[in-house]
Amino acid sequence: MRLLCFWGYFLMISVFSYKKIWALEENRWKSEMGLLSRQLLESARETEFFHWMKIRRRIHENPELAFEEHETSQLIRTELDSLGIGYSWPIAKTGLVASIGTGAQPWFALRADMDALPIQELVEWEHKSKNNGKMHACGHDAHVTMLLGAAKLLQDKRDKLKGTVKLIFQPGEEAHGGAYHMLKEGALDKVQAIFGLHISPGQPTGTIGSRPGPLLAGSGRFLAIIQGKGGHAAKPHETRDPVVAASFAILALQQIISRETDPLEAKVVTVGFIEAGQAGNVIPEWVKFGGSYRSITSEGFLYLEERIKEIIEKQASVHRCTAIIDFMEEKLRPYPPTVNDEAMFEHAKAVGEIMLGKKNMELLPISMGAEDFSFYSQKTAAAFFMIGIKNETSKSDKLLHSPYFVLDEEVLPIGEALHAAVAFSYLNRSAVEAH
Repeated sequence: MRLLCFWGYFLMISVFSYKKIWALEENRWKSEMGLLSRQLLESARETEFFHWMKIRRRIHENPELAFEEHETSQLIRTELDSLGIGYSWPIAKTGLVASIGTGAQPWFALRADMDALPIQELVEWEHKSKNNGKMHACGHDAHVTMLLGAAKLLQDKRDKLKGTVKLIFQPGEEAHGGAYHMLKEGALDKVQAIFGLHISPGQPTGTIGSRPGPLLAGSGRFLAIIQGKGGHAAKPHETRDPVVAASFAILALQQIISRETDPLEAKVVTVGFIEAGQAGNVIPEWVKFGGSYRSITSEGFLYLEERIKEIIEKQASVHRCTAIIDFMEEKLRPYPPTVNDEAMFEHAKAVGEIMLGKKNMELLPISMGAEDFSFYSQKTAAAFFMIGIKNETSKSDKLLHSPYFVLDEEVLPIGEALHAAVAFSYLNRSAVEAH
């Protein structure tokens, strides 16, 4: 009995001691992280701000579409060369992966997308897009700039890095799945975790936001062609009307959400266009229509795909027509849901709160928007955060993908410092935990 009491007392003391040591280590980490965050943010704001602002404006003036980012990629490589940072190029045509640190494990990745949108910029300012019909209306010029700024901050402290930071500069995020192609070429091999930022005009400058678990929906596109038999409108009995078949199919697609989906589960099916004949007195040979589908879970995403195909084919058959459905998996690769690893989310959240204050870290709702960062989240522990750019003075509250989109450039040093701090602290914390 005395022996049992002794061991019980010993175990209790050991647990208490462990908790005390853990608490001391946690407090020490927060203290060190606070000092590092202030140093990084101060350096980004005061030492390098105007240089990186000029870089961002150069990229903004010369937007390039998916897998055409040749000059953007060259600019990135020139900046990395000037910093003495090595890289592998080309990856997925125009992408590259740079390395900072010891070269040894652990490896931690930071990511920025490079491509612009096929939009005509309507903002009149000195650095307006010089490429007609192309615009950085989703902030990818800022993403590249923030990652380059982070590269400078990390390179300055490379001797203190306890591992390796990989910088992923990726092409083709806008509907072309550039992340998927980067992964196919090994961009994330041997990487233990990855962090990414996306600017948000819905949040004030100086704030960040995200959530653990599902953050963004999976998204796919579909194109349907219903083939019938055309003829004169006066003799519909001699035709097989594809317009009627398509109409029934489009209405039936809406019932996937209204009658097959749990009201508490997020799914969307949208038909965005329809094409048929040109004459009011002629029944056309065919009808073409298409749209998108979204779900917050991989299972729901696959279910939507199956039902879209089944409904269109069967509605066509009922109306004596045939249907071909194309999910365009190579041209417009479907994006899986973006899911934040809970441990990585908590790590990035802790760093963000130390740097910006707890009141400036928002817990965001799930969004039905999509991002190809989701491919990275399937490969390794990932955290994807939004970073605010809303500022009444600079009028930077226009929606993403708007021709009137404006960036508050005060976000640049915040994003640079946050990238660097998340990576630096991950590596150093991993080294402490390993011992």
